[in-house]
Amino acid sequence: MKLVGISGALAGSKTALAVKETLNMARGHDDELDTILLDLRDFEVELVKGFPLEKYNEDTQNVVKTILSADMLVIGTPIYQASISGVLKNLFDHIPQEAFDGKVVGMVATAGSEKHYLVPEYHLKPIISFLKGTLPTRNVFVHNSCWDESNKITNEDVLNRMDNMAQEMLRIQKSL
Repeated sequence: MKLVGISGALAGSKTALAVKETLNMARGHDDELDTILLDLRDFEVELVKGFPLEKYNEDTQNVVKTILSADMLVIGTPIYQASISGVLKNLFDHIPQEAFDGKVVGMVATAGSEKHYLVPEYHLKPIISFLKGTLPTRNVFVHNSCWDESNKITNEDVLNRMDNMAQEMLRIQKSL
């Protein structure tokens, strides 16, 4: 089974680190799980222009094909202006409407304000549902106060939520 994590941030490293931690926790519950982290900082995903996928650059095609090949996904986003990142929204616009059908899709959000904890529910969840993804009951919100100076998550509650979400995702995916 393949679990692909997506970090939808172009600046900073906390979103990628939070997604990577979630992938590691999932692998801790299934050592045969193949995990891949797509950090969008490492790719030049073109802006959507309405063309077929093969008309876009190699990075865009490879990122979309990797997502389509996944059995499960963990989507990470920083919260900017009370919404998901623009680079992540652009990526979703490249994804076919039925792409997440039969896939469990977890959400991880990072933010500097605790007021943004519902953004995944109101901005990311509808997109995942539109793409026919199956959502676990849990998601993860990581506030800036949950990190230490070396960018390590120190909040035990956040780490427990990541682990619980990873376990739930594996249970659901195995039952689909």
